[in-house]
Amino acid sequence: MQCRIFHLSDYLDDEEAFHFARKSLDARRPRYQHSHDYYEVFFVEHGCTRHFVNDRTELLQRGDIVFMRPDDRHALQSIGDEPCIINNVMFRCDTAAHLGSRYAGEFAGRFFWHDGAYPDRHVIRGPRMERAINTALELQGSLRTLARIEEFLLTLMTRVIDYDGALPQSAPQWLSTACMAARSREVFRKGAAGFVEVAGRGHEHVCRETRRHLGLSPSELVNRIRMENAAMQLGNSALSVEEVAYDCGIENMSHFYKLFRNHYGTTPRGYRKRHLSDPVQPG
Repeated sequence: MQCRIFHLSDYLDDEEAFHFARKSLDARRPRYQHSHDYYEVFFVEHGCTRHFVNDRTELLQRGDIVFMRPDDRHALQSIGDEPCIINNVMFRCDTAAHLGSRYAGEFAGRFFWHDGAYPDRHVIRGPRMERAINTALELQGSLRTLARIEEFLLTLMTRVIDYDGALPQSAPQWLSTACMAARSREVFRKGAAGFVEVAGRGHEHVCRETRRHLGLSPSELVNRIRMENAAMQLGNSALSVEEVAYDCGIENMSHFYKLFRNHYGTTPRGYRKRHLSDPVQPG
């Protein structure tokens, strides 16, 4: 398939920072792919599409979100009985450079800064999908300013997608489902055993695939979720440290203190003191 280059100047005025489009895709097979002199992110809101990307073809459906880099070549074709609707955002390269530099510790190797042969792709479901749609609608009605596009991108990368949803597209569906289920208290309180249970696969297989796709063991993944829950409880509730640990499914307080310090660099009480301090009416 031949390739053309699309230029952002054809869509934006000089003072505009991004272009937004919500469109229904054509069912005809595209005649050519295109690359760009800009970055682009799109997600499927409804229906299915065939995505011709670089040298392969993939199927995208509702909830699939793709982070396109300038040199990626792609084209889209709606398939199925229902129209495919996507939300598409294009923005300048210097915006991506700024965000990539400022937040390198969190975004390196992910999203627009993924260094693989194909663009980074994620799957969002349920409340996260609704959040993506609402965030896109807000962007659609906003001024085309730098502040608005940076706000949108940061929301997308930190609140719509998080680390346990940031699986590579090669990851099996059961692993994605297990990662989402691990966010529930009923699962993470059981530790790694709870994660293996919802995965519905053998323990060794789950351990091997989780480490392969996330770089973490099931225990490390669940303990990270546990500590995030503990931090939320410590900063927003009157529960004792012991009650918070029990709520996370950890009865060994020495183990809880060690995990918490490894994640946050301080003790649970130190974390609570810092986050409950009152800057408005300090004691």
